[in-house]
Amino acid sequence: MSSVRKIASSLGVSVATVSRALNNHPDVSAETRQRVLEAAQTAGYLPQVGKRQLTTIGLAYPTSPVRPDYGTFESMLLAGIVRGANERRFDVTIINLEQDRDPLESYTQFFHRKGVRGVVIRSLEATPRLAADIAEERFPCILVADRSDDPRVNFIDSDSRGASRQAVDHLIQLGHTRIGLAIHNVLDSDHQDRESGYEEALCDAGIRRDPHMTVRAPASPEGGAMMLNRLLEHENPPTAIYFTNPLSTVGALHRCLQLGIRVPKDLSIVGFDDGDVRLRTFPNFTAVCQDAHALGMEAARWLTRSLASDPPTVFRELRQTRFAVHESTGLRPVTAVRLVGPYEVKREI
Repeated sequence: MSSVRKIASSLGVSVATVSRALNNHPDVSAETRQRVLEAAQTAGYLPQVGKRQLTTIGLAYPTSPVRPDYGTFESMLLAGIVRGANERRFDVTIINLEQDRDPLESYTQFFHRKGVRGVVIRSLEATPRLAADIAEERFPCILVADRSDDPRVNFIDSDSRGASRQAVDHLIQLGHTRIGLAIHNVLDSDHQDRESGYEEALCDAGIRRDPHMTVRAPASPEGGAMMLNRLLEHENPPTAIYFTNPLSTVGALHRCLQLGIRVPKDLSIVGFDDGDVRLRTFPNFTAVCQDAHALGMEAARWLTRSLASDPPTVFRELRQTRFAVHESTGLRPVTAVRLVGPYEVKREI
């Protein structure tokens, strides 16, 4: 490893200037910071943080980790990561890559400056290359709740295709043939799975997919209510709807209460659940279920095991979601419910 003194000598600047540049200090000019970071990358320099071996991993987000449309997923994921890290006495810190990383820094330099030995990556729709870019630097990392075609990327994710297919088949067995799909407007790998399962179930039953029965909106309570409105405003409305996100499902159920729509007597609803949200609504909703806590725990277990002693191995796991029947699905009604005003519904033969 090249030392800070050697970098300072090669550039003709002080040791203090190099140190400040490596730590992204605001008093260093952009030109000087660029020279220092380029020299550090060329020399393969990484900062040493203290004398002892670090026992901290990061949960890295490309942007802010707090957004309303994440619902309970992030909190359950974090709880799982903390539990998995605790097994080998590692700590967890949350890192916002957008907030503090200098564009001239490598990810390795940035993570070392943050004092973490490895990261669990929570990639979002706007940053599909994030995990591959970090893995390319050979920094210890694992992608959680998403997957990658890049063979260098370790990941753990849920596969909701099969359970989504089972959910729609459940509605078909109850007599429903007009089944809506209310899906997140950002089609990541998870929602692609759910849409594929929906389409496959219809195809297997000989039901032609109606494009008007698919609506997209942000995964939020407001988005769920909006998607319910749009589907029920159709001249030939559905008698059942699959909502592919927990918050959308909650918003749709609340909207049904506002409209006086009886679930499941007037309308059957299947939702999606990351934990136990389905057991806290009225009625408890039938759902495709994934375990966000387990995803986080297994990601942290693999990462800390690799860092602690065991040689790193490739880890690429898809966990199947499951389908749970509760109180929000029933036989197809004789008449479908149609929304004809903000708070007015009528029943269509």
